[in-house]
Amino acid sequence: MLRPISTYRIVRAAVAVVAVLAVAGNARALTADEINRADMPTSSNARKAKPAAALVKMQTLLARQGISPGEIDGMDGENYRKAIAQYRRRENLGSGDVVDEATWRALGGDRSQDIVISYSVAKADARYVFSKPIPRDYARQARMRRLAYSSAPEMFAERFRMGKGLFRALNPRAHYRVAGTALQVIAAERAVPGAEATLIKADKRTGIVAAYGSQGEMIASYPATIGSSDTPSPEGEYQVARIVRQPTYHYDPVKNFQQGRNTRRLVLPRGPNNPVGSIWIGLSKPTFGIHGTPEPSRIGKASSHGCVRLTNWDAEDLARMVKPGTVVRFTE
Repeated sequence: MLRPISTYRIVRAAVAVVAVLAVAGNARALTADEINRADMPTSSNARKAKPAAALVKMQTLLARQGISPGEIDGMDGENYRKAIAQYRRRENLGSGDVVDEATWRALGGDRSQDIVISYSVAKADARYVFSKPIPRDYARQARMRRLAYSSAPEMFAERFRMGKGLFRALNPRAHYRVAGTALQVIAAERAVPGAEATLIKADKRTGIVAAYGSQGEMIASYPATIGSSDTPSPEGEYQVARIVRQPTYHYDPVKNFQQGRNTRRLVLPRGPNNPVGSIWIGLSKPTFGIHGTPEPSRIGKASSHGCVRLTNWDAEDLARMVKPGTVVRFTE
């Protein structure tokens, strides 16, 4: 026997549907055209709780100049502000961490309409073998064959220097695993600078790593996580000792730190989700180095175990400019 539905229940259901539709409307995906044609960021962009087209554009323009904002996510935050301040300082545009007309013009904001481009999923992308979700425990990681990407959004987002949220916003219904699928991605790659870095400064106070040329000019700047109160980074000057691409990670609780309940040495396999990411720039001080990370969104927001942590792409960018013997100076 069918039971009658009350008017109250019908009205409540209708209200719920309207609410869902309203949320869906507010969460509509960003479009390439919105970002490519975005004007100079304003204070209203900074207040948004979702990616803003103008901020995506500004972050990309900074990255192209070698002034990294970390993840390109379209959100206002500390790493983005650091990048603005570094660019203004380098270009003699005055102090401050806000975008003014002079900064916007210097970056070519009005002329640049190629921020978002189309990328076709390659056969190699479609065949990529993802890892299962990466456990936190190092002993469990050590038993894995490799610490690869665990999802297609993670792989593509990192390749194009994007936050996963922005990548999904630009590709809400994409078939990531089908060769030939067109994806909307950020074109943030910059040409390798002609100058070789002769000095790397790791500023513990600001959380910035900057590379300088032989004339003292700033070549590149990156947001960084530099040590912690429990395991501080070293002081003074050291040299780059070696550069290792796709490194394994050697955990030693006696020399390094205690992770969970792991009390014995472990060797963790290679891969972008390795604790030191995709690259290791070892320093002349044993066990210390500059390296990548499996969690780019946490750069500058979580402490490291004494080393200098960058996003994988920034660490790789820096590795192209240094060689054994390059001076690394830690400052306050």
